[in-house]
Amino acid sequence: MLYRKFGKTNEDVSVLGFGCMRLPVIDGAQDKIDDEKAIEMVRYAVDHGVNYIDTAYPYHGTGFDKGGESEPFVARALKNGYRERVNIATKLPVWLVHSREDMDKYLNEQLGRLETDRIDFYLLHGLNKDIWENIKKLGVCEFLDGAIKDGRIRYAGFSFHDNIDSFKEIVDSYDWSFCQIQYNYLDENYQVGTEGLKYASNKGLGVTIMEPIRGGALVNNLPKEVLDVWNEAHIKRTPAQWALRWVMNHPEVSVVLSGMTEMAQVVDNINTANEGEADSLTKEEMALVNFAKKTLKEKMKISCTGCRYCMPCPSGIDIPNNFSVYNNAYLFDCLPFARLQYNMNFTKEAKASNCVQCGKCEKRCPQHIAIREELKKVRAALE
Repeated sequence: MLYRKFGKTNEDVSVLGFGCMRLPVIDGAQDKIDDEKAIEMVRYAVDHGVNYIDTAYPYHGTGFDKGGESEPFVARALKNGYRERVNIATKLPVWLVHSREDMDKYLNEQLGRLETDRIDFYLLHGLNKDIWENIKKLGVCEFLDGAIKDGRIRYAGFSFHDNIDSFKEIVDSYDWSFCQIQYNYLDENYQVGTEGLKYASNKGLGVTIMEPIRGGALVNNLPKEVLDVWNEAHIKRTPAQWALRWVMNHPEVSVVLSGMTEMAQVVDNINTANEGEADSLTKEEMALVNFAKKTLKEKMKISCTGCRYCMPCPSGIDIPNNFSVYNNAYLFDCLPFARLQYNMNFTKEAKASNCVQCGKCEKRCPQHIAIREELKKVRAALE
């Protein structure tokens, strides 16, 4: 496993981090993690050098208003000596914080859920300009200082979904140790993009990357013209390997998170990480990735990553899968087949036409997608 310095913390972190948001589940229920499979995956990763485990308060839950099953799972997975071999990263659910006291309440609850006396890397979850202004007024900087001083957390950071100006303002507003941003070859200029990556790195922050394969969009069902170019390349790589290597190629990147669902993905990603030296891709290899980027941007309709932050929908709409079928219809020029698939496989409640325009999904969407308007387009195209 390759390791990189985590910004000014000077900690050595594995270039591949294990994201615990897309673990294998039982019968499709997000709050029923398949412990046998998932624990085997996590421990295999640790045994092969991964030392950064990322989770969050709501992951693998039924909504964002209460704790999910990911943090307790991490505690179970890291028993029998594994806790001492890794860094745990988890996140304060800032949307549930209404007072200074709430910050301590959730941190202490998370320590209990994780069965640990410290959290190595503690993030404010999903910051944007408005959330930052609100939580700053409630005293979050003092809270972080105190939690570091009393040893409950080692380093403070934040994850982010907003524009570059807001990002720079937040970076400059506190003595952060690290940050977490979305970055992949399709999102060089989306949200904070390359400019934000370099800005944070130049300020001495370790940078963790989420969505390196865009929730599977850069792996699953790629257009034939992209696959043909990659299949003809001198160096053979899978779509996931190309996507991860592109992110790892940036020296400013410290850790690349992958939300793995099966053991084969763990093995493949570890093999990729073992070769993921910074600045190691050739001009020819970069040209292949640029071709894939150009092709996908021309075809993709909705920039959904499938994170499911928008779920559950109060009306029962399966928003991510609506967008997935819609995107695939245009990626592969198969609108008639997609329409047939949609109307055969989606219940009436799960379809786009069931939207009542409540807007709750849009408030949660880290990609800032105009979900209500996009669902109208899905309805028009597929129903």
